[in-house]
Amino acid sequence: MRVMRRPSAHECGLDAAMEIVGGKWKVSILWALGVRVHRFGELRRALPGITEKVLAAQLRELIEDGIVHREELDEVPPRVEYSLTPRGAALNDALAPLGAWGSEHVLGRERV
Repeated sequence: MRVMRRPSAHECGLDAAMEIVGGKWKVSILWALGVRVHRFGELRRALPGITEKVLAAQLRELIEDGIVHREELDEVPPRVEYSLTPRGAALNDALAPLGAWGSEHVLGRERV
């Protein structure tokens, strides 16, 4: 697990959490991995619009933060799978109420 990028900049726990999930794709990656384990290509197809370069960088950061686990399976051809760590699953659980709020207040408004 890596050291937070700006440890002195955190005023509260929400600041620390936003540092980990900040960015356009990290929450979507967490959501997809919360559904099931994915290989890189599967994850890229599950997130239309993300580039390979951005996905690789976002996964690298999430791995360094202890949120995502990368497992290299000893197979021919080699296979790599990504999954949530217990810390990542807890973060996903913490984000669920925020997603529910967005569905009710933002998506609900679009249906009116």
